[in-house]
Amino acid sequence: MLVVFAGEVSAQPAPPLKVYSCVDRQGRRLTADRPISECIDREQRVLDGMGLERRRIGPSLTEIERTALEAERRKEAEERARQAEERRRERVLVARYPDKAAHDVERATAIQQVDEVTSVAVKRIEELARERKRLDAEMEFYRKDPAKAPAVLRRLIAETDDAVAEQRRFIAGQDQEKRRVHQRYDIELAQLRPLWAAQAAAAASWPAMPPATGGAGTAGGSGTKAP
Repeated sequence: MLVVFAGEVSAQPAPPLKVYSCVDRQGRRLTADRPISECIDREQRVLDGMGLERRRIGPSLTEIERTALEAERRKEAEERARQAEERRRERVLVARYPDKAAHDVERATAIQQVDEVTSVAVKRIEELARERKRLDAEMEFYRKDPAKAPAVLRRLIAETDDAVAEQRRFIAGQDQEKRRVHQRYDIELAQLRPLWAAQAAAAASWPAMPPATGGAGTAGGSGTKAP
């Protein structure tokens, strides 16, 4: 009897390793030992042989749905990359400008460089003005009939006027450059203010370290003198 009983026990089918369970669109609860085709458009639970849920699998997607999902995931990945790059730039910015004083110094340096270039153009205009004055003095001889002035003289006057106009255009461009520099530093300053505030708040939240005590010196001071 023991042999027969053992054979009967061994003949019982082993429970499946995985059981897929879902509720289809008609509201029926279905189970199978493989993914259920009736629930391809919905979530399915994966149970073990004891009926315990091990995981869930999402609905199978159509080609259009899969393409849309991949596009959404790419967009999310790009957004994460953008945020990571923004955090990196913020760290670089704070490392470069630990406080407003450092930022002000670099702004002033950048403006000074523009002013130095502009001053060269201003000096050139002054030189051209002196040259124009000299040429005007020569033109005095032909004031009654400027057409009789030598062609070389008239050409020099025209070239001088063109050179002055060119230098003035250059100075105007440098004025625009100064405005761009200030705008760039204003934008940076607006970004830096909350970063500095966050750093200050984090530093203020750190617990104060207790003052160090000299153990050896204390012990020596409290010792009892020998009689």
